[in-house]
Amino acid sequence: MATKLKDVDVVVVGLGWTGGILSKELTEAGMKVVALERGNHFNPANDFAIPNLRDELRYVVRHELMQNTQRDTLTIRNSISQEALPMRRLGSFLPGEGVGGSATHWSGHTWRWTDMEFKVRSLYEERYGKSFIPEDMTIQDWGITYDELEPYYDRFEYTAAVSGKAGNLKGQIVPGGNPFEAPRAREYALPPLTPINSSVMFTEAAKNLGYHPFPRPSANASQPYTNPDGSQYGACQYCGYCQRFGCEANAKGSPLVSVIPIAMRNPNFELRANSWVTKVIKDSDGKKVTGVAYTNVLTGEEFEQPANIVLLCAYAINNVHLMLLSGTGQPYDPAAQTGVVGKNYCYQNGVGATLFFEGKYFNPFISAGGSNATIDDFNINLAFDRGPHGFIGGYNVAGGFNTALPIGFRPVPRGTPQWGGAWKAATKKWYQAAMTIGASGSVMGNRNNYYDLDPTYRNAFGQPLMRMTFDYKENEQKMGKHAAALVNSIAKSMNPTQVNQASSRDSWTAVPYQSTHNTGGTIMGTNPKNSVVNKYLQSWDCHNLFTIGANVFPHNASYNPTGPVGALAYWTADAIKNRYIKNPGPLVQA
Repeated sequence: MATKLKDVDVVVVGLGWTGGILSKELTEAGMKVVALERGNHFNPANDFAIPNLRDELRYVVRHELMQNTQRDTLTIRNSISQEALPMRRLGSFLPGEGVGGSATHWSGHTWRWTDMEFKVRSLYEERYGKSFIPEDMTIQDWGITYDELEPYYDRFEYTAAVSGKAGNLKGQIVPGGNPFEAPRAREYALPPLTPINSSVMFTEAAKNLGYHPFPRPSANASQPYTNPDGSQYGACQYCGYCQRFGCEANAKGSPLVSVIPIAMRNPNFELRANSWVTKVIKDSDGKKVTGVAYTNVLTGEEFEQPANIVLLCAYAINNVHLMLLSGTGQPYDPAAQTGVVGKNYCYQNGVGATLFFEGKYFNPFISAGGSNATIDDFNINLAFDRGPHGFIGGYNVAGGFNTALPIGFRPVPRGTPQWGGAWKAATKKWYQAAMTIGASGSVMGNRNNYYDLDPTYRNAFGQPLMRMTFDYKENEQKMGKHAAALVNSIAKSMNPTQVNQASSRDSWTAVPYQSTHNTGGTIMGTNPKNSVVNKYLQSWDCHNLFTIGANVFPHNASYNPTGPVGALAYWTADAIKNRYIKNPGPLVQA
């Protein structure tokens, strides 16, 4: 029997970037907020201190900061005709678990998505005609514009200590930045990170070929920084322990350093870690939600937390899973093309080359999450004509490396034995003389890529696992081939001693790590027929339910999703504070 607790104004499910931002903003507005996080509460000063932090076996191999697949995982298949099987070990992507979420272990790459994404259907229809979009491609405009979101991008970048170089200030192209980015009101919070040798070489090669390289914007503080809320960041030490690790220097943009501590100082806020939300509770007519049910994973005690507003701020996959488990919104049916919850799951498309240079020394022990230089010539560049190539979307290309950890980074030329003396010799020879060039590409929504509840497998609470059905379609295959050819041409121009050339994938596999950039499933849009939430991330079905995260993206861009995730969190917080609490109800009329 669940214990029913006292009512609160807001319950937040998941405490990463989105949950932290909403918690801080709403407590400061005078609301009583309870945050429920199913993982542990990390203390950066203790948990991410050296030397214990620099334990590659613990954090990279054994996934200390990641979702515990013994309690909950998902099943995966490439097509409806296949049987989906449980992921017993995380591979392609690594959802975080614990206070801070995936923002604890991310690299920090922070991008502004533009109207190239927000108006993806209308833009391509206008330029290439409706017939250019494949019949099975379910892309749609988001219902929001870059101009609306720009102030919130700015706010997030200054909160997260993003280092970078503007390429477009108020419509003026600025040398050294990304000339293809949308106009920004002011410079980044901090100057870009100091480039490493490999990124310098890539920059020179890209320039020589007529492309437009720039330093990758990243929430790795290039110098000590105090953000507008008074949160203090240390300077990046270029230790190379970014991805999959907490930050020993408090230099990485993290809610554990910024918004969460501020919320916790407010008496209106309460954090309950190790609290696993199992269901969103609806009222009798299904028009509102009344709170959530959760279990303390340490004691097994069950609780019901009533709330006037429920905010789903967990990792993207888990937000969708919880909505499916709770029956909030109509599940998507790919055969009938009905329903919306689970629709438009999208991953990313990537290729990469490894370059080996006899006599070069890159010092892989000196790097940071944002060390790579990048080109966007084939991404958000409107001048790049996709017509002859037959694909929608784009890709960015980056050169250098952002982590070169001794266990995980063992570059050797193709054909090298995978063990024994020859492998050891190659590892010794090339570890400090190799770099990478990689392309990350967008993925468009497709009617056959989706989430639903698995009919066979269940989690530790007896609930159906999430089932993911996903594969690359012809659009992504064409883009992958284009990206591989471009990467290989840049690599060849750098005259490496040897090169493992990039090659495209026709089909997606869940086994090797690629990126933790999962999007879609509770997508935003302009009406309840094609979306789960409106432009303020408010449920069309239950007006006091909001879901915030990359799960609201109708497709996936080539970029890390954290920039628009953070901006949309501030956007939603403002909508709740300034509009919803004054007049509870739908913020957009269906």
